[in-house]
Amino acid sequence: MGKRYACFYILGACASGLGGILAYGLMQGKGAGGLAGWSWIFIGEGIITCAVAIVGFVFLLDFPDKTGSRSLKFLTPEELQHTVARIEHDRADAHVEPFKLGRFLKPALDWQIWAFAFIFGCTTTVSYALAYFLPIILNGKMKFDVAKSQCLVAPPYAFAAIIMYLSATYSDKLKQRGAFIAANALLCIIGLAVMGFAKRPGVQYFGAFLATAGANTNVPLTLTYQANNIRGQWKRAFCSATLVGMGGVGGIVGGTVYRQQDKPGYVPGLSVSIGAQVVILGLVAVLTVYYRRMNKRQAEGKIVIAETNGFRYTY
Repeated sequence: MGKRYACFYILGACASGLGGILAYGLMQGKGAGGLAGWSWIFIGEGIITCAVAIVGFVFLLDFPDKTGSRSLKFLTPEELQHTVARIEHDRADAHVEPFKLGRFLKPALDWQIWAFAFIFGCTTTVSYALAYFLPIILNGKMKFDVAKSQCLVAPPYAFAAIIMYLSATYSDKLKQRGAFIAANALLCIIGLAVMGFAKRPGVQYFGAFLATAGANTNVPLTLTYQANNIRGQWKRAFCSATLVGMGGVGGIVGGTVYRQQDKPGYVPGLSVSIGAQVVILGLVAVLTVYYRRMNKRQAEGKIVIAETNGFRYTY
């Protein structure tokens, strides 16, 4: 599961990196059609987004319980049944339950849901901040010119894609999530500190590689972390909603803490970003201790986790 999430976000990381180069290229259209360069960025990237959305609409597959779906014609009825059975065994939500508001809101009492949400929010605080402000930091703090700043965004995201794939591969293999999330949070802290306090631009730029890799790698890892440990259709739905919501909150924070008046050091923004990673380390530590304890009790036959025989937490 971790590798599947990672593949999507590897594409996203590569796209984020290439976006800087694309933006620089589109800005060269300044004056064409009487439009400013920034206008061509919106037009060009908007057209690409619409084109990809149309391709996705055509080729995305339906859920396998839709036996009459056009997009699933390549599977036999037996293969569809086998797929649904595997989903039910893995997630216990292949069969849709009727919506009830009380059932949907009940998971709000589970502290794990909010732990995952805050981990994700703290992760996106940095990933969004880098997406929004890395070119500005490269220009204002590291003194690269505008063209170089746009283009130099790409290499850190390429490096992040490599770390993302390695983390997904080995976390799947070892069946561990928390340790990898903690390692990437530490990598991000080191990178942010180097970006903020190193004296030479080349060293600061190296810190951008570490920070970008640590923050972006933890996005798919956190999604996998919660997916491995949350069972039940409506509990999973509520957890997904809180993750998306807190991810948006992280975007708001990341988009506001790097203020113009704080340049060139951006100390408040860097402090918030580092603090967010410290929160991740604390929450992962709490979840790990709790999951180990619960798994031990389950192995001793004292409890049944998530009302599912044989289920154990992944820490």
